[in-house]
Amino acid sequence: MTKVITYGTYDLLHYGHINLLKNAKALGDYLIVGVTADDFDKQRGKINVKQSLMERIAALSQTGIADEIIVEEYEGQKIDDIKKYDIDIFTVGSDWVGKFDYLNKYCKVVYLPRTEGISSSGIRKKDRKVSLGLVGETNYLNKVENECNYVNGINLEAVCTKDSSCLSEQIRNLKISTDDFDTLLDKVDALYIRSKPELHYEQISKALDHKIHVLCESPLAMNKEEWKELKAKAKEKKVILMEALKTAYSTAYSRLILLAKSGMIGDIVSVDATCTSLDNNIGRSHWDCIYEWGPTALLPVFQLFGINEKNCSIKVRYIDENKEHDGFIKADIVFPKSVATIKIGNTVKSEGELIISGTKGYIYVPSPWWKTDYFELRFEDPSQNRRYFYQLEGEGIRYELVAFAQSIELCKDMSNISDTVSEGIIEFVEQYHKKNNVIEI
Repeated sequence: MTKVITYGTYDLLHYGHINLLKNAKALGDYLIVGVTADDFDKQRGKINVKQSLMERIAALSQTGIADEIIVEEYEGQKIDDIKKYDIDIFTVGSDWVGKFDYLNKYCKVVYLPRTEGISSSGIRKKDRKVSLGLVGETNYLNKVENECNYVNGINLEAVCTKDSSCLSEQIRNLKISTDDFDTLLDKVDALYIRSKPELHYEQISKALDHKIHVLCESPLAMNKEEWKELKAKAKEKKVILMEALKTAYSTAYSRLILLAKSGMIGDIVSVDATCTSLDNNIGRSHWDCIYEWGPTALLPVFQLFGINEKNCSIKVRYIDENKEHDGFIKADIVFPKSVATIKIGNTVKSEGELIISGTKGYIYVPSPWWKTDYFELRFEDPSQNRRYFYQLEGEGIRYELVAFAQSIELCKDMSNISDTVSEGIIEFVEQYHKKNNVIEI
C-alpha cells in the first residue's frame, strides 16, 4: 500500500483545496492530511485564519477524501510523521516548489499544480474591506503601517498628522494626507489613533459619531466618566471601539497569564513589572511615561488581580520645573492578600522584566517582557522548572490589527483587553492626575 501525506491550514475550505487533495489521493492508496494548529499557523505567519482548528478539521473530514487527519503542531514534525506513519510520498502545492526537497531523504516529494485564481487569503481579503486611517505625530505609526501589510483586508489609505517629519515615505505618500481630523472622518471607515492622550476622548467621540470603528492606544480617555461615555456611544452606534495595547496580543504573554491563573505557581502574591526606555524626542511626539509605559505595566496587574485594590501610592520624578512632565514613576498597589509594583520611565533605564510570584513558584519573563516570545516557570526544585517559547512577529501589532479587523467583520469585540482592565488603567491615570497619594521624588 502506498501512503501519501500532505499538510495545510485549510481555512475556508474551497475547491482549490479539494482539487489538491484529490490529486494527492490519486498518488497512492492511503492519504493522511496534516492540519496546522493555531499556534503553529502564527509561527508560520498565518495570522488571519478565520476558522478554529476544530472547524477546519470538521470541514476537511466532511469531504471524505482524507483517510486519516492529524494535527501539525511544531517545526520538524513532517520528518517525524513520515517516519511514524511509514510514508511513501510527501506532497504539497506547486507554490512550495523546492521548499521541501530536504524530505527526499525520507520519501518521494511531489509538488502538485494549484488551482489558479483561488486561495483562502483571497477569500479573506474579499470579505474584509476595512479602509484604515492613521492619526498622530509619532514614528510608532511607521510600525503600524508596516504591520498592515501582513493583515488581509486592512487597506491603509489615509493619515492625519500635524507633523509628518517622523513618518515614513510610505505613510506620507498615502492616497489621503491631511492635518484636519474632521476631513479624515469623511474618507475612512476605521482609525488607528496614536495622538497625544489628551486628544483621545475628543477624537474617538467624533469618530464614533461618524460611525467609524476605532483602535486607539491606551488610555482611551483621561478619566472614568469619559471612558464610560465612549463605551456607551460605541454600543449605541454599533461600531467597534478597541484599546491598542500590543502586549495583550503576544502569544507568549497570553499563555503566561493563563498559566498564572491556572494555579501552577500557587496563589499569586505579587506582580513586579518594569518598563523603561530612554526617549530623546522630548517635544511634539513625546509621551510622558504615565502614558508610554503605564498601561503596559498595569496590564498583568489588573488581569491577575482585578481592580479591587485597597491602596495605591505613586512616586514621581518630574523632568521639568513646572512638574508637567514625568520621567520616572514607581507605584505600589495593594490588593486583598496580594501586592503589585510597577516601575516605568522614559528618562531612566532599568531591567525590563516581569516577575509573577506565587506560593508554589514564580513566572519569570526576561527583558523586554512586553514583547516576549519566551518565559520560564521556576520552582524550589529546579528540576521542575519549565521553559516556554512562542514565535512573535511584529511585536504583537499585527495580531492586534487582526483582532480589530475580525471585530469589525463579526460586529463583536474580539479584544484581548477586558473592560475591567481598561477601567483599572483609566482609574490609575485619573488618580495620577488628581495627585491622590502621589509623592514627588
